Amino acid sequence: MNPLPEDWVCGYVADMPELKIPRRGLMLVLSSPSGAGKTTIARALLGRDSGIAMSVSCTTRPKRPEEKEGRDYHFIDETAFDRQAREGAFLEHAKIFGNRYGTPKVAVENALKAGRDLLFDIDWQGNRALKKLVGDDLVSVFILPPSMETLDHRLRARAQDAEDVVRKRMARAEDEISHWDEFDYLIVNENLEESVEAVHAILKAERLRRTRQTDLPDFVCRSRKS
Repeated sequence: MNPLPEDWVCGYVADMPELKIPRRGLMLVLSSPSGAGKTTIARALLGRDSGIAMSVSCTTRPKRPEEKEGRDYHFIDETAFDRQAREGAFLEHAKIFGNRYGTPKVAVENALKAGRDLLFDIDWQGNRALKKLVGDDLVSVFILPPSMETLDHRLRARAQDAEDVVRKRMARAEDEISHWDEFDYLIVNENLEESVEAVHAILKAERLRRTRQTDLPDFVCRSRKS
């Protein structure tokens, strides 16, 4: 997943000339039951929009072969996680399937102040916690599978988990979907390309929200005087 661009200036990058008014960054949350497609959508979004980067969480989960430290997660042990949690280093943290996940506070706050957009892959609990803390900085999107049968098929087709884990994920999916109304947007991921386009459209629209454009009052005043 792409790192933050080096040419950030006042909340916009050199290859995005349409964003001329300095603005505050936003936090885009993608959440879904495991297997509904949020990771694939996230990677596609990052690949087509250089103006957003993945927020890298800390986790106690073992690193998978294809994952890289600092790109996918910061992999730490339980002791380090406990210490950081006690010190208030996380905006939010939760335990999922026996592993712990936390969102680093300082990195996120610095990015938003600099006008950078961050993408988050968290569950409904993390979304709820972040919403209480950051308010309008957060834009949340919940990805739904076309059906529970489709979700079950996708989980089994990827052949990553044992049968008992698949059953646990399906049971958890029921609970996660019950929180659909806590999100700003819902997308049924029946067609991947259409889902990516929908998320991208949400991102572009939210960037133009009046309250995010920090220099807008001065810009309007200057425009009226010119």
